[in-house]
Amino acid sequence: MTRVALVTGGTRGIGAAISKALKAAGYKVAASYAGNDAAAEKFKAETGIPVYRWDVASFEACTAGIKKVEADLGPIDVLVNNAGITKDTAFHKMTLEQWNAVINTNLGSLFNMTRPLIEGMRARKFGRVINISSINGQKGQFGQVNYSAAKAGDIGFTKALALENAKGGITVNAVCPGYINTEMVQAVPREVLEKSVIPQIPVNRLGEPEEIARAVVFLAADDAGFITGSTLTVNGGQYQA
Repeated sequence: MTRVALVTGGTRGIGAAISKALKAAGYKVAASYAGNDAAAEKFKAETGIPVYRWDVASFEACTAGIKKVEADLGPIDVLVNNAGITKDTAFHKMTLEQWNAVINTNLGSLFNMTRPLIEGMRARKFGRVINISSINGQKGQFGQVNYSAAKAGDIGFTKALALENAKGGITVNAVCPGYINTEMVQAVPREVLEKSVIPQIPVNRLGEPEEIARAVVFLAADDAGFITGSTLTVNGGQYQA
């Protein structure tokens, strides 16, 4: 039986690597995205993975999008909640819009995506929910009160949902990447990366998106059924929780 996986934010960066790794592992994969049509179409052309556009901050959009994916591919067995945004600034300068946008996208989306799927997973006695949190949800980060709060919330969501569904064949786990070599990190000036970021990482390099993807494939597997409620840190030893 070929399982179906849905990756939010699945056409760029870490999400794209996860989508491709799951497909290589034998899953039928769907990738959702927020608005970059050009990147999504390029990803679809290169990988053959179908793409779907909706805003994960909207419960109605998620419900409609999930219905479309399941109509095309079948019931979703594996959900990877990867979509996220940043709106960084010191808290005393942060606007309500900056707070709400990050909380709604990075934390609210976990409800919006998982709630429409959890009953089907419970009925089928199988499911994998994998939430991509962050090192900054574990340790905090200057200028990211909104982001750190959301990503810490992702971990609490993971632990509680894992407890509720452990007897039903559904596992819920979090992956916390450190600094990964994506477009977002590449936008940081090279001098800052080399003098301020990389020296904090014991392995002395940035992580690669494919390294996060391999962790997700591991947690998604049928063989990972005894792992639930866990937080897997993939950060080169920068923060050990």
